[in-house]
Amino acid sequence: MITYNSEGVKVPKIKKRETTKWIRAVAATYGRKVGEVGYMFVDDEKILEVNNEYLGHNYYTDIITFDYNEGNTLNGDLVISLDTVKTNAEKFGKTYDEELHRVIIHGILHLCGINDKGPGEREIMEAAENKALAMR
Repeated sequence: MITYNSEGVKVPKIKKRETTKWIRAVAATYGRKVGEVGYMFVDDEKILEVNNEYLGHNYYTDIITFDYNEGNTLNGDLVISLDTVKTNAEKFGKTYDEELHRVIIHGILHLCGINDKGPGEREIMEAAENKALAMR
């Protein structure tokens, strides 16, 4: 089950049924199925608080992924700052909707085992995001 909630902001206007179907299809391309995945949409202040409290990082980010996977079943909590999504959309010349969906799938790709912090990993993640976005 995939849930969409918010704290301090409105849940973005996404087509939840279609988005859920898309997420499941992307997960399936990695041989994974979706278990319990929860999206929490927040503002910059809340994501900074979460980043500090759980990761010891003192900076804003677009998404934080908490991985509770069990075998090939994706389970996790994904915290997304809608403020940062908006800022990044402007920065990268994308629409808000495009950037939001990129971030939504970014967290799923993390749960599928794709990282983006080490050497060469960012390019692998970007290619995976582009492939997933083309499936939308």
